[in-house]
Amino acid sequence: MFDKLKSKIFKLLRRSEKYTKTDMVYLAHGQFWLTAGEVVSATSTFLLAIAFANLLPKETYGTYKYILSIFGILTISTLTGMNIAVSQAVARGLEGTVMVALRKKMLYGTIGSVASLGVAGYYYFQHNTTLALAFLIIAAFVPFMDSYTVYVAYLEGKKLFKNSTIYLTSNRIIASIILFLGLLLTKNIFIIVCIYFCSWIILRLITFQRTIHKFPPNSQSDPSVVAFARHSSLINVTASLIASLDTILLFHYFGAAGVAVYAFAMAPVSQFKRLFNKIPTLAMPKFATRTIWEINQQFWKRFFLLTMIGVGLTAFYVFIAPVVFKTFFPKYMDSVWPSQIYALTIIFNLALAILSPLVNSRLNIIPKRMLYLWNLPAIVLVLSIIITIKPLGVIGVIISQVIGGLTSLILTFIFWEKIKKIEAKNKPLTESSPTPGA
Repeated sequence: MFDKLKSKIFKLLRRSEKYTKTDMVYLAHGQFWLTAGEVVSATSTFLLAIAFANLLPKETYGTYKYILSIFGILTISTLTGMNIAVSQAVARGLEGTVMVALRKKMLYGTIGSVASLGVAGYYYFQHNTTLALAFLIIAAFVPFMDSYTVYVAYLEGKKLFKNSTIYLTSNRIIASIILFLGLLLTKNIFIIVCIYFCSWIILRLITFQRTIHKFPPNSQSDPSVVAFARHSSLINVTASLIASLDTILLFHYFGAAGVAVYAFAMAPVSQFKRLFNKIPTLAMPKFATRTIWEINQQFWKRFFLLTMIGVGLTAFYVFIAPVVFKTFFPKYMDSVWPSQIYALTIIFNLALAILSPLVNSRLNIIPKRMLYLWNLPAIVLVLSIIITIKPLGVIGVIISQVIGGLTSLILTFIFWEKIKKIEAKNKPLTESSPTPGA
């Protein structure tokens, strides 16, 4: 019976290729494990958001989100670029790199602990004892919180994606349940923060040990990973600061309540967009093996299709958002309008789902000086936030996010046109170029 159902699904996917012009069997097979984790993560995050919205005051939740934003900056010290280096080294058979990476991540993480103590001192002298004590507490967690995630890089380097997804999703579910139970028992921000970090650290430690026990690494390691991780982590500093800038400025100008309103305006759309995050991962290997002429034949159809899907999903979300908030987040009805505006980024994300892998598959032929333009969307986002946050508040930051997303889409499209021109100099795209939408 199962084989018969499988055969029917296979035939259905093959028939759908006439309309999508895409290898749907490849997409469905590859997307399953990549998407499964995102679906579980998005679902658990949404359910946890419902608990936060109904069990905590706005000020407490806003403070919690602010603490996590600053913590995200502090974790840069744990060499966030290390996981990429570990995955690459393990793929080459240098499996012992995972143990070297863990030790170095913890060692460098102590720098983040010292920085956290500095932040605690700053807030103490600002007479904000809540944040002072919070950062004093999390100083103990910085070296460990992200360090044990090297097990993910280890499994991915060994191409054990199924195991990686199962471990990640299991940890997400358990951590969410523990935090939910904590919210039922207390509204104390310090206890909530401790529950969050302790649960994640313990789960990741157990999973790391299980991974190493089940798939023992060899003794070979790559001595260059630490230097690579240091450089890549430094490069990511700007991105991490920009990612936290919105929350930091909102907290500074409008307090914890403003951060809470902003967080809930972003949350439903952000979790929804995660469902499409893996499309570029699957598409890039396909595009990398095809010529520009082959890609260009179907580009406009796929681009238009994904964009129209994005428009439809955005319109649907704008329509149901008031009902969603009234049902699940009744304390945050003032987040509805900002959330509806932010939904425009769904269109950009789906359009980029085809554009990004196209460009990434040909980045090597783009002049190196042009690559610096990738910083433009971040610069536009920062400038827009700085200009709009004081007069417009949460709405201003949301509009800035939309402008940043649109800038990214336009820039990626410019890169694609540049790639076509570069390759056309050597060989025409087609003997009779297809018209857009053909």
